[in-house]
Amino acid sequence: MAAAFTARGLVKRYGTVTALGGVDLDVEEGELVGLLGPNGAGKSTLVKIGCGLVRATTGEAQVCGARAGSLAARGSMGYLAELFRFPGWATADELLLLHQRLAGSHGGAGERTELLDLVGLADARTRRVEAMSKGMQQRLGIAQALVGTPRFLFLDEPTSALDPGGRRTVRRLLEELRRRGVAVLLNSHLLSEIERVCDRVAILSRGSIVAEGRPSDLARPRGVEVDVDGETRIFEGAGRDEVPG
Repeated sequence: MAAAFTARGLVKRYGTVTALGGVDLDVEEGELVGLLGPNGAGKSTLVKIGCGLVRATTGEAQVCGARAGSLAARGSMGYLAELFRFPGWATADELLLLHQRLAGSHGGAGERTELLDLVGLADARTRRVEAMSKGMQQRLGIAQALVGTPRFLFLDEPTSALDPGGRRTVRRLLEELRRRGVAVLLNSHLLSEIERVCDRVAILSRGSIVAEGRPSDLARPRGVEVDVDGETRIFEGAGRDEVPG
């Protein structure tokens, strides 16, 4: 079975600005991978290429074996944008019904009930979006990303602007998705969130992946870099107090 998501040599340039400088990344079936990096590192560009919203300058991305942006790829994935906006007048049920029609899902009322229950909004089925808290809207956003039972999810900053309680709720949702075998690429700049739920982390900086591995491995001290007479020297396994002056 094809990987849930693959990127090979992805380059994206906006004029003279290089947003991605040749990214290779895999997300396997049922794997939860965190994409970590500062603002402007290229995380959202990578996600948008995977969703088919942006075309790569060179390179290739695939979702469940299909070219990113193709009908087959879109039918295999769900997406929650960082700055999503749902119509305030719509109820939770109406919003999911709309996305069922957009996705061509035939799950009907049963699917909507299951998704609202999954994200803890079963009692808010008839509540309008404008009457929901930010945390409730975020959970509703995850529910709409799951319409049609996708095998893979792109989640762009799903815990942004949430309080600690809201973040815990989203973490529990991610753990449940892993249990169900749904693969996730989670874009975030919050290390504390990534290391709690992800199987693997890829760190993006200035358009390139500079480190990749399990959170526990990446968090392990690797030494200290010191600039000595214009030359960078690495003292492996050392802490700050152990580096010679």
